Formats: sequence, structure tokens, C-alpha cells
Amino acid sequence: MDPHILLSTAYLPPAEYFAHIKNTGSILIEKEENYLKQSFRNRCYILTADGPQVLTVPVFQGSLHKTRVKDIRIDYSKRWQQVHLRALRSSYSSSPFFLYYSDIIEKIILSRHEYLLDLNMELLTSILKIIKIEARVDYTTEFMPVNHSENDFRYSINPKKNSGYIPEKYIQVFDSGKGFVPGLSIIDLVFNTGPDTIKYI
Repeated sequence: MDPHILLSTAYLPPAEYFAHIKNTGSILIEKEENYLKQSFRNRCYILTADGPQVLTVPVFQGSLHKTRVKDIRIDYSKRWQQVHLRALRSSYSSSPFFLYYSDIIEKIILSRHEYLLDLNMELLTSILKIIKIEARVDYTTEFMPVNHSENDFRYSINPKKNSGYIPEKYIQVFDSGKGFVPGLSIIDLVFNTGPDTIKYI
């Protein structure tokens, strides 16, 4: 078995992403692939009173045509930072651990990273520290062809696909009456369970 797992870059990805990291000592983040729209690379899902809501980091449209993900730049003309932070506060301010971790997330989102890859990496490393998962995180140096190996999760973790991952249920802020809502950003789990997050991954 290879000593690492292969993942795409992702913006506040779901618990499944971290489940694959949990038991490994090494991660390779793909930075040489062509950017893939409508994926977790620039979006996440949070839970609101009205159900799941998508938060999307806007990127310059002119950079989407067969452009490597490492070259994708964030578009700050959309004021997405304010939208995301307001949505997070609205959804999670009453959660048990929001006050413990919200400042960390807010500071990163407001840092005005030029590239999506850099924003995602800082969020990833910070969340790994919060949930106490130790792993070496590096980037690929060339595009790794898709070979469907057991360590390659770049394209299996996708909002439009069912990977078969079954999350551990936990108490969520909003109970819609329809039961537990899976597939949300790791931030939903962190704000609701705090130091116990790793137990639910």
C-alpha cells in the first residue's frame, strides 16, 4: 500500500474527506489537475433553518478553461467573505463550540488569499489541528493519472456522487424533522461536537 492518500483541494470539505486522512500519516493534495467546477474544490454545505445551503468561493471565470487548480484565483469582487461569515454565524452561533473555533475560521477567510489552493490549505491544516489529526500534508508535483487505486479519493468525494461513506450521526443545530443531514462541511461537525469531532469521523 502506498504511504499516502491522494485528495483534491477542497473548501471546508465534508467529514468523509477527514475520515480518509484520519488513519494515515501522509496526504498528497492534487495541484496539477485541471480545475473542476461544481465540486468541493470551491464549495461546501452548511445546515440552516431552511435546510442545507451551499457556500461557494467565487473564482475568476476566465481562468476555468483547462487551467490547473494551482492557478485558480479567487474573485473578491463578489464579497463572498461577508456572505460566508454571516451564513456561518446565522447557522452556528447557537452551537456548543462556535465561540471556541469561529475566530480561527473567520481570520483565515478574511486573509484575502490570492489563490484558492492557498485558502483551502490553510483551512485544512487549521482544522486538522482543531480536531487533533496529525498528518503530513504535501502537494503533488505532477498530475497523477486516475488509476482507481484504493488511496485515490480525488474524484470520489463529490457533491454529485454517492461514495458509499456512511457518517456517524451527531446532534445538529437545526432539526428539520427529517432526521440527520449528511454531507455537510466538517465545520458543522466541529461547531456541534468540538473536541469530540474525531470520534464522529
